[in-house]
Amino acid sequence: MDPNAEDYELLLPTEQRLEAGGADGGVNMNKARQEDQMPGEGRRGDAVGKYTALTGAALFVAVTWVVILVNNPLNTGVFAFHPLLQSLSFLLFTYGILTLQPTSRPKTKTAGLARHQYTILLAAFPAIFFGTFAVMYNKYREGAVHFKSWHGKFGIACMAWLFVQILLGGGSVWFGGAAFGGGVKAKAIWKYHRVSGYVLYGLLTATAHLGSAWSNWGNKYCPQSMRILAYWAALVACLAGVYMRIRPSKMKF
Repeated sequence: MDPNAEDYELLLPTEQRLEAGGADGGVNMNKARQEDQMPGEGRRGDAVGKYTALTGAALFVAVTWVVILVNNPLNTGVFAFHPLLQSLSFLLFTYGILTLQPTSRPKTKTAGLARHQYTILLAAFPAIFFGTFAVMYNKYREGAVHFKSWHGKFGIACMAWLFVQILLGGGSVWFGGAAFGGGVKAKAIWKYHRVSGYVLYGLLTATAHLGSAWSNWGNKYCPQSMRILAYWAALVACLAGVYMRIRPSKMKF
């Protein structure tokens, strides 16, 4: 095994491509062969973690959507978009993390980063943004107090954190990480982006749990057995699945 294999994981995709070829863009066959000889990206338990997390997230979404749609969502007005979009965004965030986690080789890491950004920036974030807007507008229209519950407080904290998370992540890789000085300086920010993302995912999961297992609409429209399955067990499965796939080697400090 190449003693620098773990350090290689820390390189930004653009840096990896330069290592795979010469500075003038020529193909370096030795580096190409080195990539082929690197250990496989998958570890024992990775597949189990992936399917555990995806199954949990899919169950969470399915139950939420069924509960909303079979109970005449028109009666709740614009609020109905809140659980629909927030649950969908949670599934998308889960996939966005899972798709990048195991990658370490140049080709797979570049592809994984692209999938990660497309999923988060073009789908997950817009969904959670408009879902948050829906509930805030609904409270404004009804003259209700904002951020009174722990679900509301955690939710607005998640939104603020997401803005910072996107700026850190994007700034560390876009245009070669130029926003943070590029190269090693940008790579250092990327490590913090990873750690921050995992903590944020835990907060998102807690927020989803509070808003579904303990909310008035959940208690009113969702049977207890379904709440336990979808809003307790499924969310725990999401956390367990994502966290068991964490690569400490990608977060050297």
